[in-house]
Amino acid sequence: MAQQITLALDWTPNTNHIGFYVAMSKGWYQDAGLDVVLLSPEDDNYQTTPAAKVAQGAAMLAIAPSESALSYYLHPAKPSLVAIAAIAQRDTSAIVTLASSGIDRPAKLDGRRYASYNARFERAIVAQMIRNDGGKGEFDEIFPPKLGIWETLLQGVADATWVFLPWEGVQARRAGIALNAFRLDDYGIPYGYTPILLAHPAAVRQHGDALRAFLAVTAAGYRFAVEHPGEAVELLITAANHPTLTERAFVAESFAELAPALLTADGRWGVMESKRWWAFVTWIERQGLVVDRDGQPIPLAPETYRELFTNDLLAG
Repeated sequence: MAQQITLALDWTPNTNHIGFYVAMSKGWYQDAGLDVVLLSPEDDNYQTTPAAKVAQGAAMLAIAPSESALSYYLHPAKPSLVAIAAIAQRDTSAIVTLASSGIDRPAKLDGRRYASYNARFERAIVAQMIRNDGGKGEFDEIFPPKLGIWETLLQGVADATWVFLPWEGVQARRAGIALNAFRLDDYGIPYGYTPILLAHPAAVRQHGDALRAFLAVTAAGYRFAVEHPGEAVELLITAANHPTLTERAFVAESFAELAPALLTADGRWGVMESKRWWAFVTWIERQGLVVDRDGQPIPLAPETYRELFTNDLLAG
């Protein structure tokens, strides 16, 4: 009997997920004795985060940013989740503004409106980016529905938001909308891996062999996509069958921008470096963000970052 692996997606099907859809379309998961089920966040209108689905036992795996691993580690009443693979090797996200707004550097976001996903460390990260550029880090945060966040920028409701450049950035470019993009690394913020695959520690213990097989097949899916982008794009469009993927030229352009970020220089998928996790966790702690519900600091052991991720399930 096939081992079922449920994966909670972080967003509607997109090019970040291409390796999963390639592997499914090729029958590689089935060949490995796996029944892979992808859970769309649309099912509950984004009410439950992918990480929460894993914590609650509704999914075995979730796609999430590095912050989710740290957030669950710090929560006294929730299980610590562990990152088992990085979907991308470098951050392809950015804080963006419309070029027509004149907000051409983070410091100019002081006093402006930022459309937020309401993630735990989001406001602090954006504020520090502004301060690192010479601003005060003071801005108004609004919380539109997740599917409407991008539209708030285009409609002038918000002055800035956080996007994936291979998706919304490409959408803007194809529509002739010029953006200013502020990457965190360019402003002294050592952002972690995003997105990553999160697992419940119990699943790692109980289903380690199945997860190893899943990651091996998934890695093959992403490598195939990088090596055969045209076919991979067709497989994604057909298998996902989602209205956001109907325009082939857009999907191909999106993946062309994303593909260079998916593998290491020597062609590996999923691996994570200790120094990158250390830098991210250390930065978060030094900003005074590791606190309990009462705002009191939570001391972290020097090796805490090592508990947030593992490469042990990755082949090679």
